[in-house]
Amino acid sequence: MKTCITYHPKFQQYDLGVNHPFRGDRFVRVKAFFDEKELSKSPNIFFITPNPVDRTFLTKVHTEEYVDLVFRLAELGKHYDIDTPVSKGIVDGLMYIIGGVVEAGAAIFNGKANRAVALGGGFHHAGRDYGGGFCLFNDIAVLIEWLREHYRLRRFLVLDYDVHFGNGTSDIYYSDPSVLFISLHQDPHTIFPGRGFIYEIGSGEGEGFNVNVPLPMRTGEQAYLYALKEVFPPLTEEFRPDIIVANGGSDSHFADHLGSLGLTARGFFEVSRIIGEVSNRVCGGKAMLLVTSGYNISVLPYCWYALTAGISEYELDGNRIEDYFPAPRDPQQNLREVEAVVREVKRILKQYWNCFR
Repeated sequence: MKTCITYHPKFQQYDLGVNHPFRGDRFVRVKAFFDEKELSKSPNIFFITPNPVDRTFLTKVHTEEYVDLVFRLAELGKHYDIDTPVSKGIVDGLMYIIGGVVEAGAAIFNGKANRAVALGGGFHHAGRDYGGGFCLFNDIAVLIEWLREHYRLRRFLVLDYDVHFGNGTSDIYYSDPSVLFISLHQDPHTIFPGRGFIYEIGSGEGEGFNVNVPLPMRTGEQAYLYALKEVFPPLTEEFRPDIIVANGGSDSHFADHLGSLGLTARGFFEVSRIIGEVSNRVCGGKAMLLVTSGYNISVLPYCWYALTAGISEYELDGNRIEDYFPAPRDPQQNLREVEAVVREVKRILKQYWNCFR
């Protein structure tokens, strides 16, 4: 398997400010960690230094009014909302990040790579005409529309394993049966954005194509992986996407500052390994990771490395994956509650999917 990784020094300009959870130094630290692990020396891994995405392509996803608003705020150096500041530097960095996402997708379909890791990608809280939650433009949707236009792809599967529900991605494709959106996230009653309930299943032609698996706080790693294995592989095998696009980062780690789930670095390795295995069976190994979240900078490089090692098959044995902190004692915490959530997901969606009957 050939895997490309996108990185540009300008990514670090996506820095939302002193004392903000999202700082641009994450990219510098991760690149240094990858270099320490000698990823660039692998014959099956190569790095892409991307160009910025063209602004005009943003309107394939977002309204022109919203795009103009963001760039106007950047000129003025004002916030979009209390959590999401905007400046010329931030938007410039974001355009390079989205450019990396698009170029990573192109690398897969022009035959240069089978898999891709887009560092910085995954701004899933941005909708067609809104942003928030540290997100301004939805690069997941930009990627999908770019691939749809340039490679005539017909079916896309988005697996969102971020601790927060991807309300923007969900809203954009809520009525679109060509995009199957699967999200594992913390119980919306307990975390931003307060959405992502089981009953949010899509509408119109897209009914049944929005799949939410909300997990109780402090769900252990084995319980989390149980939910993933029960939902993601069977749906993917029935849907048969042309590509799997997965987004997240390290905020489902047990030591994250903004989330309360229980994954370890090895758990992230298992998540990406499962994505890779399923993509081999379903879509010729075509899979992408968009990796940006995580709000404990100490654990973030370990988790991003674990994700990259799993999808690229750079590491074949999860036992070699290191973590910054010792793992929690009970990896099966909340297993019964998670089993109940999965049963309810299957009950609600069985009328749309044979694999749940």
